[in-house]
Amino acid sequence: MNHNDPVLIQVPEILATDHLLLMAPQTVDGDGVLLNFTVNASLEHLRPWMPWAQERPTVEQSEAIVRRMKAQFLTREHLAYFLYERDADGLRGSLIGGAGLVRLDWLLRRFEIGYWLAPTATGRGLASQAVQALSRLAFGALRARRVEIRTDARNHASRAVALRCGFQLEGVLRNDALGVDGLPTDTCIFGLIDVADLRDPSADRMAAAESAAAGLKSSG
Repeated sequence: MNHNDPVLIQVPEILATDHLLLMAPQTVDGDGVLLNFTVNASLEHLRPWMPWAQERPTVEQSEAIVRRMKAQFLTREHLAYFLYERDADGLRGSLIGGAGLVRLDWLLRRFEIGYWLAPTATGRGLASQAVQALSRLAFGALRARRVEIRTDARNHASRAVALRCGFQLEGVLRNDALGVDGLPTDTCIFGLIDVADLRDPSADRMAAAESAAAGLKSSG
């Protein structure tokens, strides 16, 4: 038996942050219906960046996606999680997006993080929380040597998430991919090789607020 087989690696199906629950796809909890609703409500927001968000999916198509994601999670080909905003009691609330580890190189232990959010969930630091949770999973249980985030160079919001979380811009690949319009686009590559370099933007904001408050108090 190959003890390095990724299928044998224990990967948690639920990750928790202050405001999110990251949950692996399930085929018995109505995830297909929830995914269909969220994607259809977010198409205009996602369409410029996501090739899979060009057409309005049916419930059956969304259910098929959930089942494939579940299968790929079990085979460790793609570790996808749905993002649920936690309610006032800390329990699972609305489905607001997705994130996961893709392009898994188990030999080198290199992983890439991808993420998307519904437009109603943007601007509140939730993408950063998902990136932090997945980075800790990668460097912890999965023993990553390198974690990447790749974004379209024109997607400034996605680039900002990577930088806020401590990833370094390592290069820009010119004409690296085709955009949803079929034209060549540049790809920004952000890298992280040590979990100690991971930053918590919410902690940074809190520290800045405390510093500003202290300054006001001393000046008063």
